[in-house]
Amino acid sequence: MGNFKEDIARVKAFVFDVDGVMTDGGIIPTPDGDFIRRYHAKDGYAVAYAIKLGYKICIISGGRGEMLRRRLEMLGVSQMYLNCMNKIAAIDEFIADNGLDAADVIYMGDDIPDLDCMRRVGIPVCPADACSEVIEASRYVSEYDGGHGAVRDIVEQVLRAQGVWARSSEGVLGVASR
Repeated sequence: MGNFKEDIARVKAFVFDVDGVMTDGGIIPTPDGDFIRRYHAKDGYAVAYAIKLGYKICIISGGRGEMLRRRLEMLGVSQMYLNCMNKIAAIDEFIADNGLDAADVIYMGDDIPDLDCMRRVGIPVCPADACSEVIEASRYVSEYDGGHGAVRDIVEQVLRAQGVWARSSEGVLGVASR
């Protein structure tokens, strides 16, 4: 483990929790047993952009619901472990299946169930409003709260460190803005 900026220049994959990381942690139950979550558009854009550039993105969450799955699929996320009660097994499987070195993986979590995964990777990070144990385990604490740009913050930092952030005006759909 070296300098943070040098280490993020080697990142090949991102792993994110959902509730409290990609959202502010609030959920609204629906009558059919699903949940409504609020997402930050810039977080979603950063995830979709990283996928377009070839980065591996994985979601490991105890959260569940068809609306959650659809949101992740809309962003292009294909590797997800939802309703996951054994996060460490999930991250080990993700790392092995993708031939990754754990040192080159970022994990962003916000609460106690994320700690084992954070200890497994080279670059554990968290939103500003993570619990104190997660903040202590993190190499980087975003200035943004979960669901308010923390995901965008770390993705953008990595892509900037690797010289691939905003290389052109083409967005995730490959259409130049006018």
